[in-house]
Amino acid sequence: MPDVTATLDITREVCPMTYVRTKLKLESLPPDTLLEVLLKGDEPLKNVPRSAKDEGHDVVSLDPRGDGTHRLIIRKRGK
Repeated sequence: MPDVTATLDITREVCPMTYVRTKLKLESLPPDTLLEVLLKGDEPLKNVPRSAKDEGHDVVSLDPRGDGTHRLIIRKRGK
């Protein structure tokens, strides 16, 4: 697994704030870095990876963590 640059825990957030928080974090990172996002619930699980892809970022992985949360790794693309 490549090195993660930053971690964002949005397990307590609800849509649409889940992707708003993720987008703001991505904007603060340099291109080609990895952001680990911890998320929970059906809507964030579906919407956050889709929104990241729609904005041109790469979804590297999305894995369950065994406690009801998931670990999403996004590679930031662009400027």
